[in-house]
Amino acid sequence: MTATEAHGAGRRPAQIVDMSWDPITRIIGNLGIYTKIDFANREVVDCRSTSSLFRGYSVFMKGKDPRDAGFITSRICGICGDNHTTCSNYAQQMAYGVKPPPLAEHITNLGEAAEYMFDHTIFQDNLVFVDFCEAMVKATNPSVLARAERTQAPRGDIHGMRTIADIMRAFNPFEGEVYKQALKVSRVTREMFCLMEGRHVHPSTLYPGGVGTVPSPTAFTDYLSRLLHVVDFVKQAVAMNDDVFDFFYEALPGYEEVGRRRVLLGCWGAFQNPGVCDYRYENMNTWGRAMYVTPGIIVDGRLVTNDLVDINLGLRILLGSSYYEDWTGEAPFVTHDPLGNPVDMRHPWNQTTVPVPQKRDFDGNYSWVMSPRWYDRSSGDHLALDTGGGPLARLWSTALNGLVDTPYVKATGHSVRITLPRGDTLPESTLEWHIPKWSNTLERDRARPYFIAYAAAMALQFLDEAMALVRAGETKVFENFEVPDEAIGCGFHEAVRGVLSHHLVIKDRKIANYHPYPPTPWNASPRDHYGTPGPYEDAVQGQPVFEENGPDDFKGVDIMRTVRSFDPCLPCGVHMYTGNGRTLTTLHSPTYGASHG
Repeated sequence: MTATEAHGAGRRPAQIVDMSWDPITRIIGNLGIYTKIDFANREVVDCRSTSSLFRGYSVFMKGKDPRDAGFITSRICGICGDNHTTCSNYAQQMAYGVKPPPLAEHITNLGEAAEYMFDHTIFQDNLVFVDFCEAMVKATNPSVLARAERTQAPRGDIHGMRTIADIMRAFNPFEGEVYKQALKVSRVTREMFCLMEGRHVHPSTLYPGGVGTVPSPTAFTDYLSRLLHVVDFVKQAVAMNDDVFDFFYEALPGYEEVGRRRVLLGCWGAFQNPGVCDYRYENMNTWGRAMYVTPGIIVDGRLVTNDLVDINLGLRILLGSSYYEDWTGEAPFVTHDPLGNPVDMRHPWNQTTVPVPQKRDFDGNYSWVMSPRWYDRSSGDHLALDTGGGPLARLWSTALNGLVDTPYVKATGHSVRITLPRGDTLPESTLEWHIPKWSNTLERDRARPYFIAYAAAMALQFLDEAMALVRAGETKVFENFEVPDEAIGCGFHEAVRGVLSHHLVIKDRKIANYHPYPPTPWNASPRDHYGTPGPYEDAVQGQPVFEENGPDDFKGVDIMRTVRSFDPCLPCGVHMYTGNGRTLTTLHSPTYGASHG
C-alpha cells in the first residue's frame, strides 16, 4: 500500500494511499472525488473530480416553445430551481425585446433574496458546519477540540456562547441549538420566498415579461415581518462563523493552505436595477454594472472586467475529460453577437451536446461534466474560474468594483458594509466583510453568512421601493410580448452556488439551441485538454492534511471541508473507501513544503 520514494530535503519517504469518496451525495449522488494521499508527508498529491450522471437538458429543450423554458429549466435543480427560472426569463426577455414593469423586478429580487437566505442557511448550518461541529472535531482532531474548550469566544456578547467548543456543540446534528434553530429559519425564509414567487422551489408566478404575484400591501408586510424576525439570527451566525474560522487559523497554523487555489473568481451579477436594466444586449454592459451584486472576473486579486458583454464573449466550453463528441465541425448557430463581435464555436450559443457513454478512465475521459473556461484575451489563457461557492466571488467582485451604494449595503473598494436593522433582541448592526488574503476553504465558508446578511439587507431596499410603487398606484407587474421568428438571448444571474448563464437561440418561433450553465459545471469540471485541473481538483490537490487519524480510520475531513466549501448542490452523505492493498508509486514535487502534523 505504500511507496518508498523520498522527495527532497525535510520530507519523509512517501506513503501514498488511494482514497475515494463516491458518491458525495447532493440532491442526486453524482459527484465523486478520487485522491492519492501521502500520509507520511500529510498532503493530497492527486485529485480527480468525476460526475456519473448525464442530464441532457440542452438536448430535449430543442423544438420546445421558448416560453416554457423557465418552467422546464427550474427542474434542473431541486434546491435552486428558481435561479434557473429567473435566469431563463432574463434570456427570454432579451430575445423577445420586453422589459418587465419595475414592480415585477422588485418582486423577483425579493424572491431571489429569500432563496439566498434559505439555501445558504440550511447549507451552512445543517450541512457545512457538521464538518466543524464538536462530534466531527472530536473524531478527527481531538487536540483541537481540547483547545477549543479552553478558548473564549471573542464575539460571545453577540451570539451568547462562552467558548469555541460551545459553538461547535451548538452545531451537532439534530441536537445542537443552532442546528435546530437554522431549520426553523429555513422554514421562515421559504415562506418569504413563496409570498413572492408562489412555490418553492419551482416558481409558479415568474414569467418572461413579469410576474403573476398580486402586489398587495399585505404580501410585502408579511415578508417584512418574517425578515425582521430572522435578522438577529443572521447577525449571530456571522459572529459565530468568524469566531470558529479565526480559531482554526490560530489552532492549526498552515490551515490557510487547505483548499487554497489561485484567486480565479467569476461572478455574473444579481438583483437587476429596474431603473437601468432594459435587457437589450447593446446596453448589457451598462445595466450589468447597475446590478446590486456587481459582475466581475477577478484574477490574482485584480478585477479584469465587469463588462457582461466581455464576460459573455469570453465563455468557452471545452470538452476536457468528458464523455462527449466535439461539435466544432458543425455549422454555428450564432456567428456574431448583436454588437457585431464574432462568437466562438465553443461559446454556449454554438454548443451541440452529443453524449458518448464510455468507461471511466482517469488517464482519458472520466466525467459527464465538460470544462467551462473563460478566455482571457490579454493573456491568451483559458481560465478555470471558480465561484468561491457563490458568496466569496459575489462579495469580492462587489467590493472591488465599489459600485453598490444603497442605504443598506455599500461597497468600499476593499470591503462590503452591510447594515441590518434592530431585531427582536439585538440593536441595529453594521457588518463589514473584508477582501481576504486567500481564496481557500475557510474564506469560502466565511463569506456565506455575510452574504445571507447582504441578501437580507438588500431585501429591505427592494421592499422600500416596492411599497413606494404600490402607494403611488403603480401596480403593473406584467408586460405583453410576441415571440419573434428568430432571435438570440442570454441571461446572467447568480445561482446560490455562483455563476449562472442561460443562452437561447430561437428559429421559427421554437428553441433551436439552449444551454444553461450553472455554477457546479465550473467548479466540478475535470482537467481540460491544456492539462488544467478543474477548481475542486485544483483546490484539493496539494492541500495539507491536518486530520490526526491514519489511513485505517481516516475520515477525510479536510478534503470534505474543501469540496463542501464550494457548495456542490447540498451534501447530505458521504461514502468512502480506500484502495485495498494497491501499492502506488507516485513521483511528485512537494507543493507545500515539509510534513504537516
